[in-house]
Amino acid sequence: MKKVLSIVAATAMLAIVACGPSAEEKAKMEAKRVQDSIEASTRMADSLAALEASMMPDSAAADTTAAPVVN
Repeated sequence: MKKVLSIVAATAMLAIVACGPSAEEKAKMEAKRVQDSIEASTRMADSLAALEASMMPDSAAADTTAAPVVN
């Protein structure tokens, strides 16, 4: 009886392991991972631009190619 139970248990374990995601599910997971990566990099770029803008003094935001004013 132990051999039969062992065989049934091993077969059940193999059946569970064999039931992985399908090719369609894998493609959806990959597409979601790519989309999440794009969104994360966009948020990072926006954050860096906002930080850079907040650290720049107002006078530096003016045109730096203009000739200096001499009094």
